[in-house]
Amino acid sequence: MANKQIIINDMPHETRVALVEEGNIVELFIERRGASDSSGNIYKGRVQRVLPGMQAAFVDVGLSQAGFLYVNDINTENYEEMDHFLTENDVGDEIKGQNTNINSKNSANRGDVNIVDLIKEGQEMLVQVAKSPMGTKGARITSHISLPGRFLVLMPSSNHIGVSRRIEDDLERARLKEIVAQIRKDQLGYIVRTAAEGTTSEKIAQEMDFLKNLWCSIQLKYQSSHAPCLIHQELDISLRAVRDLLVHEAEKLIIDSRSGCQEIVSFLDTFMPNLKDSVELYEGSEPIFDAYNLEGDIFRALKRKIWLKSGGYIVIEHTEALVAIDVNTGRYVGKHNLEETILKTNLEAVKEIAFQIRLRDLGGIIIIDFIDMEKKSNQEKVFHALNEAFAKDRSKTHILEMSEMGLIQMTRKRIRQPLTRQLCSACFYCEGEGHLLSSQTICYNIHRDILRNARDMTGGGLTLKVNPQIAELLLGEESHIIAFLEKSIGRQVTIYPENSFHLEEFDVLENFGA
Repeated sequence: MANKQIIINDMPHETRVALVEEGNIVELFIERRGASDSSGNIYKGRVQRVLPGMQAAFVDVGLSQAGFLYVNDINTENYEEMDHFLTENDVGDEIKGQNTNINSKNSANRGDVNIVDLIKEGQEMLVQVAKSPMGTKGARITSHISLPGRFLVLMPSSNHIGVSRRIEDDLERARLKEIVAQIRKDQLGYIVRTAAEGTTSEKIAQEMDFLKNLWCSIQLKYQSSHAPCLIHQELDISLRAVRDLLVHEAEKLIIDSRSGCQEIVSFLDTFMPNLKDSVELYEGSEPIFDAYNLEGDIFRALKRKIWLKSGGYIVIEHTEALVAIDVNTGRYVGKHNLEETILKTNLEAVKEIAFQIRLRDLGGIIIIDFIDMEKKSNQEKVFHALNEAFAKDRSKTHILEMSEMGLIQMTRKRIRQPLTRQLCSACFYCEGEGHLLSSQTICYNIHRDILRNARDMTGGGLTLKVNPQIAELLLGEESHIIAFLEKSIGRQVTIYPENSFHLEEFDVLENFGA
């Protein structure tokens, strides 16, 4: 843990969590108020209606609409093998392979089971939200509870020990499974998550104790509560930072909210009291993200073009299928020879590329187009530098060697939505295209459109409504277009600037009457 800190800006409308490594922000998490996401929350609910024809039930959990419960989502002691809900937001798809086998067995066992034999109206039960309410639809719920941690997922209704299928090394899989089997002192089920790869038994034991304590507190609260009520709320972003980062990634947490600080200390006092001294309240007059020089990095992470200190730059294009990154020398001309200039630019770009990918949380297929280098040794230097730059990345990456064309292809596991999609929306002007037709092209398109429709016009002259910028061009530099048009169709064309028009928008009106 080399000088890693968690900086939290906790405001009434928004909470931002930054993981800072040696003074540089490397990961950013944002949670905004208002969007009521109940996914992962655990409730004590009461069955309102049982629908045998649909093999489902409506359960009142205290939300505006009753939750919807399918028969296969019911956990009961009458069955030895149950399927297990895992919140996709928290656990991802890393263990879908584990669940597929269990679910297929479960379906076979439950083929002839009627839901009325499992639950009845008025019955109280512990349920977890699998999918938040959407519009008029209530939440999708399950009674297969799962509690995700950083390294483990606790599944109280199972005694199965599984390992994420994304951990491919057989020896590592066996090692992790053996650690959990030796540490476990009960019959609770666990799935070892991808993040546990290479983790020590001490850290896994610490998290197992945390999850067991959490499950015990949920059970106690269920016994003393009246349905419907919320039993356990999925951790907010600050507490998730404590759970996922402070325990394993950072040595200090600094937050600018007194109430938020007290909540974190209380959380640690219950589950990890030895870490309470790691939390510090920021009381400076300057905004906390400004004090730690983080705002500038966040602003740069929203840009398409990133300048390097030497004068070179990188361009990041995020498409649906992949991310393309282009490296350019820009204003950097070097001091000695071309090959040295290119190598220096590429090596500087490596650090910025790794920084931007982690901060933006770019994932999937990533293609990096470095400036072509003639020497194989220089290509290897860039490749090894890129691997080294991603060594500290918490997301799993796989980097292929540089091709003859100077391209490096890599894959990176996506943890959440890219930063630009969290903080930005499509441009209302270009509608997300990222470019507009040039003014000259628009003028020529108008010319062609009028010629195309001239034969169907029956009025006198024409009024052409356009954006003011286009009007200025048609009355000035491109006025010859209008002159040629009037001669071709035998009608006068009047240009009318319309302030409300999009740059590419135009309207042709016929003038009727005297």
